[in-house]
Amino acid sequence: MEQRAPLVDPNFADPAKDPYADRLRAEVFGLWQNVITRRAPAVLPLLTGVEGQLPEGRDLISYLQALNIWFQLLKIVEENAAMRGRRQDETEEGPTAVEGSFAKALADSGDVSLEDFRAAAHRLSVGPTLTAHPTEAKRVTVLEIHRRIYRGLVNLETQRWTPRERRELLLDLESEIDLLWLTGELRLERPSPEDEIEWGLQFFRDALFDAVPELFEKFHAAAQSRFGVEDDSTPCVQFHSWIGGDRDGNPNVTIKTTRTALERNRAAILDRYAGALTVAAQQISVSAAIARPDEETLAVLNEVIAASPAEGSEARRNPGEHFRQALSAMRRRIEATRTDGAHAYPHVTSFIADLRRVEAAMAAIGADRLAARHLRPIRWQAEVFGFRTVTLDVRQNSSVTTRVIGEIWAQRGEAPEYGTPDWSALLRRQLSRPDLVAVDRDRLSEEGQELLNLLGLMREAQLGRDPSAMGPFILSMTRSCDDLLGIFLLARHAGFGAEKLDLRVVPLFETIEDLRAAPQILDTLLNVPLAKRSLGGGEGLIEVMLGYSDSNKDGGFVCSTWELEKAQRNISRCLEAHDCRPVFFHGRGGSVSRGGAPTERAIAAQPKGTIHGRLRTTEQGEVVSSKFANRGTAQHQLELLASSVLARSLNKVVPDIRPDFHDALEALSGMSQTAYSTLLHQPGFIDYFQQASPVEELAMLKMGSRPARRFGASSLDDLRAIPWVFAWSQNRHLITGWYGFGSAIASFRRFRKGEGDALLQKMFAESPLFRLIVDEVEKSLFHTDMDVAGRYATLVTDAQARATIFGMIEREYMASCLGLRAITGSEQIGARFPKMKSRFARVQSELHRVHDVQIALLREIRAKPEKPGNVPLMQSMNCVAAALGWTG
Repeated sequence: MEQRAPLVDPNFADPAKDPYADRLRAEVFGLWQNVITRRAPAVLPLLTGVEGQLPEGRDLISYLQALNIWFQLLKIVEENAAMRGRRQDETEEGPTAVEGSFAKALADSGDVSLEDFRAAAHRLSVGPTLTAHPTEAKRVTVLEIHRRIYRGLVNLETQRWTPRERRELLLDLESEIDLLWLTGELRLERPSPEDEIEWGLQFFRDALFDAVPELFEKFHAAAQSRFGVEDDSTPCVQFHSWIGGDRDGNPNVTIKTTRTALERNRAAILDRYAGALTVAAQQISVSAAIARPDEETLAVLNEVIAASPAEGSEARRNPGEHFRQALSAMRRRIEATRTDGAHAYPHVTSFIADLRRVEAAMAAIGADRLAARHLRPIRWQAEVFGFRTVTLDVRQNSSVTTRVIGEIWAQRGEAPEYGTPDWSALLRRQLSRPDLVAVDRDRLSEEGQELLNLLGLMREAQLGRDPSAMGPFILSMTRSCDDLLGIFLLARHAGFGAEKLDLRVVPLFETIEDLRAAPQILDTLLNVPLAKRSLGGGEGLIEVMLGYSDSNKDGGFVCSTWELEKAQRNISRCLEAHDCRPVFFHGRGGSVSRGGAPTERAIAAQPKGTIHGRLRTTEQGEVVSSKFANRGTAQHQLELLASSVLARSLNKVVPDIRPDFHDALEALSGMSQTAYSTLLHQPGFIDYFQQASPVEELAMLKMGSRPARRFGASSLDDLRAIPWVFAWSQNRHLITGWYGFGSAIASFRRFRKGEGDALLQKMFAESPLFRLIVDEVEKSLFHTDMDVAGRYATLVTDAQARATIFGMIEREYMASCLGLRAITGSEQIGARFPKMKSRFARVQSELHRVHDVQIALLREIRAKPEKPGNVPLMQSMNCVAAALGWTG
């Protein structure tokens, strides 16, 4: 019988050799094999290198389940090995050797002065934003088991265990792998928005609450090492979330959902403070008989204690232990804050002030280190997480907001058509009035009442104990200035003021057309006095969100990347004319097609004058679990993001784009978009997409509470970017990451000849943006497989459309590979990324078999559409996503 490569091959030539990772993989493979031997022995030969017929029935389910577990275990091993590698680098070469660290960013910053550093540190603010976009194929229960396996691998790193103890640890790991098998990876029910809220909060409880103090410790240690002074800068990270606030196309998110999110977010962090203060009170057992505070310090502590009357026995139980009494009093006030009871903290700043006072009191008796260990982390958490955990953003689509405005106007018999001069004129007249005619909410549709109630909740939240509990109103599909002014009008109807609205309205520019129109839209908006007063704030910072997903679906990867670059530069110039500066919010996903790229390189490639120490970015679906499931990885990812923005802020010599590079990129973008658009408008393309991919079957994977299409439409325009990317990944076409590149490069070289080749190579060497484009295209092409894609194409029933469209894709693939070789000088696609190649080589053989399974199952289920949901088909989708490392 023919032999295949085993899942763990001891002779595999790994160009990114890591002996520790290799040993760990082999050890974990043995544990996994033990589980399969016990649970599904019939499929073990297929998984260990023996060729044979693909199994059927229950054996097929077992085979796919075993593979999916193995792919996930590989990722956990890689995460553990990467964390260990960073620690080893720091141990052997010092903190400046760790890529993405604050220490390295400051070491590479040249002759930056202390004053420049402090100014940059004061401005520094990064905003990771967790979203509930349905790109996480794993259940929360499965994620928790993965976390325990990761912790088990960390335990194995230590050398203190005896052979018997180590065997016990390995048996514990095996039991967790067994539990993965017994649990199953598929969701049987679609998660509710409330489930998603708890999913998001789990990352804070498990990792992020603890990662933030560690992040700040590393920041201050790097500053101390570089400048020789202690620096207590303001927090450099502020978390946002869309989970429970994003209702764009999701009818399941309601005002009740948003209130639930606010309550659960608040409860999560207050629980953390109560627990941390309990531990601090237990451990800080300072006796006044030994270290009596001076009178001023004692008065401060007594003031903290008096703000929450002591429990009856506490003064007797802890006589003379003023610090313990003060911390216990603070804990009781936090518990009262949870229930809005007596003695609750009126505002998060009051809690922070108490922490500072107790810290200062400890410093006064020379217990600085005790304060740093037990109190400073709580204060840093309070400065970042407040009484909210995250700032909950709201997102809604412009089509909804304009419909509601039309409803309101119709109550008085005046509802002009949207987009007409009459609509614009009425909108401006209404905004200029000091008083508005009251709206009869009972006569509004459910949609209208929901929107006004939502804006009312945003107003209410500003008056609570943490005004940052709710963030901006993000308007997706912003098409005009009127769309944005409409939010101000709706806000006024919901109870906001008339002269200046304390509501941040953030435009989200998504399509190519909207990105190009963005500067004019913002210019018009800022010429409206109410908008200018409301948006600019004290610092003149205006947040603008850029959509990577829809612009990619609209124009292809190269065109989207260039249009996003131009939009940022043009928006920056527009706002500068109004004495304002942008804070860009990048709506990136995990895959290349949705803006996914190495954090530090993506930030370094941003245009000059577009990063002023502030940056927001979305963290979606499986990206959240890959970055934030474990504390060490979470701390590193936060440091990577913050240090990259800091490094860019400290770099005073960022050159503007060269005119010849600009012209070349403009030409390449246009040619790329033409090729991409030609494909999408080819007769039969939609049928090809639907039949040659599992896009219609994706609904079986109950990954998120949001529908796959906006508003129930069935056209390509209304298909969400996530299933668009997911489907092209599943069938290994991956056109969303490269299509159009080959045609653009070929045309450019043909017309510019030798001069064009020289320019492309110069751009590759000197332009961070073009280098990023080329690198990400190469990674996409590496994961593309035309043989596998061709097998999916056989699912298309129209032979002529199949031949035409697949032929176009195949020719573009060849042209793209040829263009890459001409630019990079590398003959083998992917050779420049050895770690990526090694990672993929470990799953490639089995992944081919999963594709064969999926194709056969698609034929079967489409031949019998009345048949209920197919478990193996859902498992095959999970397997492909796990092997590639992303869904959408």
